[in-house]
Amino acid sequence: MSSILIQNGRVIDPSQGIDRVTNLLLRDGKIAGYDVPPNGQDRIINASGKIVSPGLIDMHVHLREPGREEDETIATGTAAALAGGFTSIACMPNTDPPLDTQASVEFIQQQAARADNCNVYVVACVSKNREGKELAELGQLVHAGAVGFSDDGAPVYDPELMRRAFEYCLMFDKPILNHAEVRELTRGGVMHEGLASLQLGLPGMPGAAEDVMVSRDILLAEATGGRIHVMHVSSGGSVEIIRRAKSREVRVTTEICPHHFTLTDESLRSFDSNFKMSPPLRSLRDVEKCLAGLADGTIDVICTDHAPHAPEKKMRELDQAPFGILGLETCLGLVITELIEPGVLDWPTALAKMTINPAEVLGIPKGTLAVGADADVTIIDPAARWTVDPHRFHSKSVNTPFTGWQLHGRADTVIVGGRVKYEVAK
Repeated sequence: MSSILIQNGRVIDPSQGIDRVTNLLLRDGKIAGYDVPPNGQDRIINASGKIVSPGLIDMHVHLREPGREEDETIATGTAAALAGGFTSIACMPNTDPPLDTQASVEFIQQQAARADNCNVYVVACVSKNREGKELAELGQLVHAGAVGFSDDGAPVYDPELMRRAFEYCLMFDKPILNHAEVRELTRGGVMHEGLASLQLGLPGMPGAAEDVMVSRDILLAEATGGRIHVMHVSSGGSVEIIRRAKSREVRVTTEICPHHFTLTDESLRSFDSNFKMSPPLRSLRDVEKCLAGLADGTIDVICTDHAPHAPEKKMRELDQAPFGILGLETCLGLVITELIEPGVLDWPTALAKMTINPAEVLGIPKGTLAVGADADVTIIDPAARWTVDPHRFHSKSVNTPFTGWQLHGRADTVIVGGRVKYEVAK
């Protein structure tokens, strides 16, 4: 029997509506009780002045293994997750080979168990080999442990395949997570299509490319009763489309990444490939609409789309460099600095989008500090001040546009299943 008493922290658990200073007892890997006095526990953690949250969940992570271990491995990616405050992550299936078989899902689970860092859930392929031609064996993948389906990195392009995926997933109540992009509209694109792309002479990717696909997916979900989760929303048009769909009670949820609520397409004037991502950084007007979507609840989840690329890949010319940036180790600091401190979101609302909301989308028993739940806890120091230095990251790659940024707040202690897995260096 082992126990940890987290003492005098501000416990914020949106799943239970708790926001108060108290003591939280963890025993044998489970949440054991509140308001418990010190009584010979194995360990006491003084959380005075800190936030005690359910373990953070990132439902959109690229771990690259198998196939691209030069960018990231399951061991390094999960270590980066812990350093960012995440106790659970969901990994995307665009590995090499793609995660479209029972054996591939089991491989991820085995490697994650071997790394013994955070919990890893698998989002498996919608289509075999991510080719968009034939449905993967969805039933077998669910049996292996897949929590959702996506061909991320690419959209599920064929509407008939998407319709059948929705219908098939009704048997398991699993969501389809789609990368919303009409590729005829973005072909050759490097950045958002707007004034900046025009002046820079770079091919653009219009917001309409996202809006059209979001509209299609919502209509198909509405027709079938399926669950659509719109990945990394970036355009103001998409936010409005999703808002209207929710008012019709369509089963739609969505997520946003920190780079899409902190940066704009003006950043590409630096010609730095660390600002190149898909969907691209949008206009200031899009960012403002995304912030409004976060505030009014249209956007359910904050995730990272953690996309590591080895330095030699990102150092190519802008049109040749791959899309994507790191996210696991900067997400929490950006949420605190850019959303909570300016008053866009309060602490309970922000933490809901990083705990119970992604847990509910994926249907996993996480994101809560209810008595009897797994003892996954993130202790946050909101007063910490730190400078982003990717060379101190736990990730294998360093591709971030936030180098040198001064951020407020970070994970202080991360507990997974009742075991302390990460503590910030004092």
